[in-house]
Amino acid sequence: MLMANSLRPMMAAGLAALTAKAISGTVSDQLVATGATQGTALALPSNNNIIVTTAAGTGVILPANPQPGDEYVVANLGANSLSVYPAAGGAINNIAANGAFAVGAAKTAKFIARAGSLNWVALLSA
Repeated sequence: MLMANSLRPMMAAGLAALTAKAISGTVSDQLVATGATQGTALALPSNNNIIVTTAAGTGVILPANPQPGDEYVVANLGANSLSVYPAAGGAINNIAANGAFAVGAAKTAKFIARAGSLNWVALLSA
């Protein structure tokens, strides 16, 4: 799901490095999940996020100002399940507003912003 390898073909096709990066999105690695609630969870810093430490009950939060179709990838390389929260008032899939979506250890999820809301659709890896 992470798009880092797509930069080379785009640049080989003539796109400038910054343009290719803008299309592919940013990557943050070595992230540590924090907090046990929506209000204390780690704010995701990039489009592609690699969480390497997940203490029991910790989580991350999606951005509060998504545009329809925005995509965020969260890879959980930690030892525990990771809670992914929407911004206050938002929802992920059919979970109640402000509820956490669980991304198990060694799983990856893609979150796609829905039109006109703080709501997201989540796709979870096998």
